[in-house]
Amino acid sequence: MPEAPTDTPGGPQLLVPEVDDESAGFWEATARDVLAIQACEACGALRHPPRPMCPHCNSTDRGWREVSGRGTVWSYVVAHPPLLPTYAALAPYNVIVVALVEDPTIRLVGNLVVEEGGAPDEIDPAGIVIGESVEAVFERRGELHLPQWVRA
Repeated sequence: MPEAPTDTPGGPQLLVPEVDDESAGFWEATARDVLAIQACEACGALRHPPRPMCPHCNSTDRGWREVSGRGTVWSYVVAHPPLLPTYAALAPYNVIVVALVEDPTIRLVGNLVVEEGGAPDEIDPAGIVIGESVEAVFERRGELHLPQWVRA
């Protein structure tokens, strides 16, 4: 469940994810501008979203593994109104799904931007290519640093 909207520097109030016990390691890493994915300590399998038990071996021993932050565009959508008023002001904007190079079954969501701190509506969605290489950058939103993506 999202937390209350948060002002971004020079920008509108946007929703931020809720941090819980399982996701805290992910957000602690992004605060250092690093991507970390939950990993099973028993079998080594990566998993996202984070959860208490490994779906491969049923172990509850878990930790965090830093990953490269590189991936490929697996899919994307273009958001158009009607949206929440703050988001309608940004539309149309892209939301991409990125398959990580370490494990393409691990997929993260964010916006494709020109550079770190870029706006979600600054790239023409018609130019997004499924399979293109991207790398993570981080946008500070309130107390969190959200992964965004730039072309690699």
